[in-house]
Amino acid sequence: MAKAITGFSLIELFVLGGVTMWPLLFFSIAALAITLERIVYLIYHSLKLDDLKEVVDDAIRNNKLPQAREFLEKISKRRIGAEILLTLVNRSDLTEPMLEKAVESQAQKSIASLENGLNLLTVLGSVSPLTGFLGTVTGMIGAFKAISEASEVNAQIVANGIYEALITTVYGLIIAIFAMSAHAIFTHIADQFTAGIESACSDLIVNISAARGKNET
Repeated sequence: MAKAITGFSLIELFVLGGVTMWPLLFFSIAALAITLERIVYLIYHSLKLDDLKEVVDDAIRNNKLPQAREFLEKISKRRIGAEILLTLVNRSDLTEPMLEKAVESQAQKSIASLENGLNLLTVLGSVSPLTGFLGTVTGMIGAFKAISEASEVNAQIVANGIYEALITTVYGLIIAIFAMSAHAIFTHIADQFTAGIESACSDLIVNISAARGKNET
């Protein structure tokens, strides 16, 4: 279908794009690989928090933290929120400021794993169009070189250089749009989880402090 529309197959377009198409090919594969890896990661690791918060909150109110600990340990490998709340339960004997620091430290580690690879998507989104523009410059240089060496100037003489200039620009922009769109989506997901876990931990720490006060009286 692509050949019928444009008159060129993808392989022919790749060849017309010149040497610059090779790094662009690498960038496109890298962006796609990172995106697929993040999708698989998010499918495997549930970011749901409501049920976890409910279990821990119930355990705090009924003095059943060992049961909550056992529940969280079983699912901590597949639930990022469970990792963080498990730290909260395990360190619940600390003072409120110390408990907040312990939970914050674990949250930073867990969220870092959630954001793994996003910086590379940013780099690919920045480098790809620049590489495409480099191909544009080299293509135009080739076109002007062909003009300077020709005794008679016609469109066919400069066609290859113009093809290289336009194709690399288009490919570079397509890769950049894909990489930056994926980065924006994954960042939004990470930000939502961060806000959710901060709110949940804050509420649970307050409840732990309140339950501790009741037990001391």
